[in-house]
Amino acid sequence: MEKARADIAAAEARTAEYEQRLREARAAVFKRLEMHRQQALQARSDAVAQARARAQARVQEAKAAIQKDKQSAQASLEAESVRLAAVIIRTVLLSAAQVPAVGR
Repeated sequence: MEKARADIAAAEARTAEYEQRLREARAAVFKRLEMHRQQALQARSDAVAQARARAQARVQEAKAAIQKDKQSAQASLEAESVRLAAVIIRTVLLSAAQVPAVGR
């Protein structure tokens, strides 16, 4: 009977040890999974940050190109307005010079 009790106690001790190792193994697996999850989140965050930086750089390039086009268009319009003003003045002056004086 003592032998049976000793065997049961030994079996219970081995079972408790097995359960403890099983808990430790599960904890290690969960820790690795969490580490991989954190690494994946960091990689995703880094990729998003890089994409955002590239997009911002493209936006800045586009803004600079638009500003350059705007300045070019303004300069062109200014030159064209000066040219048109000269044409209008010349046309008005020529028309005034060609109109006979009434009552002279």
